[in-house]
Amino acid sequence: MKKPYFKRSENDPDPLSGTVTSKVRFQEVDSLGIAWHGHFTSYFEDARVTMGEAYNIGYMDFYNNGILAPIKTLHIDYLHPLKFQEEITIEGRLHYTEAARINNEFIIRNSQGKTAATGFTVQMLLDQDYQLFMIQPEFYKNFCERWKAGTL
Repeated sequence: MKKPYFKRSENDPDPLSGTVTSKVRFQEVDSLGIAWHGHFTSYFEDARVTMGEAYNIGYMDFYNNGILAPIKTLHIDYLHPLKFQEEITIEGRLHYTEAARINNEFIIRNSQGKTAATGFTVQMLLDQDYQLFMIQPEFYKNFCERWKAGTL
């Protein structure tokens, strides 16, 4: 079994998740007829947006609360190619942390359910003057408290 991207503490709540389906479009394939590796970040983004909408923690929710959430780290493990017009599912999992950051994990599966890629992103949290939050800002702290309490 592969090593988990994010360590969990005993008292952490289960990850939150969201799944979106898509098809590999012509503009996303390379001359070999497979999805070009650079498009996998866009697939991750589709799942991240889905989770943000489901839990009211999308980019604009953060922005409207004075928080910017740029990507700090991006990692992708490519396991199996995706082909033109293949239906795919992208699952996003938000992992709990008490740090001032957002930990997202992603799993992309092909039409047969085979894992094509996994990966993760870490987003840092900045105020609108681009200063790094050292502790969770109130909006995200309240969200994490509701998550941990099981009231989302």
